[in-house]
Amino acid sequence: MPHWLTLMLESLPSLLWAGLIFTIPLTLLSFVLGLTVGLIAALIRLFAPGPLAAIIKFYVWIIRGTPLLVQLFLIFYGLPSVGIVLDAFTAALIGFTLNIGAYTSEILRAVISSVPKGQWEAAYSIGMSWSQAMRRTILPQASRVAVPPLSNTFISLVKDTSLAAAITVPELFQAAQRIVATTYEPLILYVEAALIYLVLSSVLSSLQARLEHRLNRYGGFLEARS
Repeated sequence: MPHWLTLMLESLPSLLWAGLIFTIPLTLLSFVLGLTVGLIAALIRLFAPGPLAAIIKFYVWIIRGTPLLVQLFLIFYGLPSVGIVLDAFTAALIGFTLNIGAYTSEILRAVISSVPKGQWEAAYSIGMSWSQAMRRTILPQASRVAVPPLSNTFISLVKDTSLAAAITVPELFQAAQRIVATTYEPLILYVEAALIYLVLSSVLSSLQARLEHRLNRYGGFLEARS
């Protein structure tokens, strides 16, 4: 058996374990929390008084205008200077959550705004309150439109978690770095890590396509295209 294949097979369990214990939980938690932050931020931007909307707009501007890696360094290495010390996983979780929250807030703000005004009027005409109209009429319609961009954000997040290695989170990519430090085979190990990320992204892309197909079928878009 070739040396490179032997090395890949020997290192595969360690890489998969790091992905299972750190990469996947970090991705899922960051996305769920970030989506929650994004929804709240989008609603504030759309419906809250000016000062609150301005604060959210400033938050989105800061996050979208600075590199994610810099944000992670500020949280993990910078905050201890003011007495706030966080472990690596928590710092990464906060950084990814804030980052995802900013980007998803713009997605959700756009899709909520895209729902026709007549839908609001129809909801109010049958006696719904604002919260009922939002929950039962507006968000269900907006969610169908939001699935593709939110799915793309989630897939990107899977790959972006590799940046957590820079703040010592022992996720998949850092596991590869540690093995490289003992085997001195960077090409083989980094290719293997890249292939694992590629498989994860491909699986998620396939699931995204199936979900979009299902939503389109129930939404009537496929019939309109044919």
